[in-house]
Amino acid sequence: MSEHSIAGKKVAFLVTDGVEQIELTDPWQAVKDAGGQPALIAPSKGRIQGFKDTDKGDTFAVDLTVAEADASDFAALVLPGGVVNADHLRVDKDAQTFTRAFFEQHKPVASICHGPWLLIEAGVVRGRNVTSYHTLQTDLRNAGAHWSDEEVVVDQGLVTSRHPGDLPAFNSKLLEEISEGRHAGQTA
Repeated sequence: MSEHSIAGKKVAFLVTDGVEQIELTDPWQAVKDAGGQPALIAPSKGRIQGFKDTDKGDTFAVDLTVAEADASDFAALVLPGGVVNADHLRVDKDAQTFTRAFFEQHKPVASICHGPWLLIEAGVVRGRNVTSYHTLQTDLRNAGAHWSDEEVVVDQGLVTSRHPGDLPAFNSKLLEEISEGRHAGQTA
């Protein structure tokens, strides 16, 4: 059981086909173990396809489409990685709007690996301290973020990590930020 209880808090996981499966399932389980209620949000109804590196993994049932979802119904947002997942989400206008709303409402957002691509498109990284998969560092710096190569970076409710190897630290900080609630410095 987690040292941070988030009992009853709903947490949105925004993904689409191509999500790196472990970056979805591991934080999902951490949220459940801490008493939270995870919900799978995606651009389309039905199921999304997870991947284990380049091999197909499991499929996951979508709870709500991103167009139907309202950030005010959730305590936090998690953006798992996966190149294909992140590349498709970053150009989805509903995904951008949904993500930006968490920052406007000062709620925790956690993003790992390629997930921060969506943060760039949502216009929420300027002046923020972040990390990501190393190939995104130039994109993040060009968007005005302060990128560093660390297993987890926390900046006023924004949690970022580099890759699946960082999941223990990522999950711990995700739960800590959710348990703390809103952060005045978490702004769009």
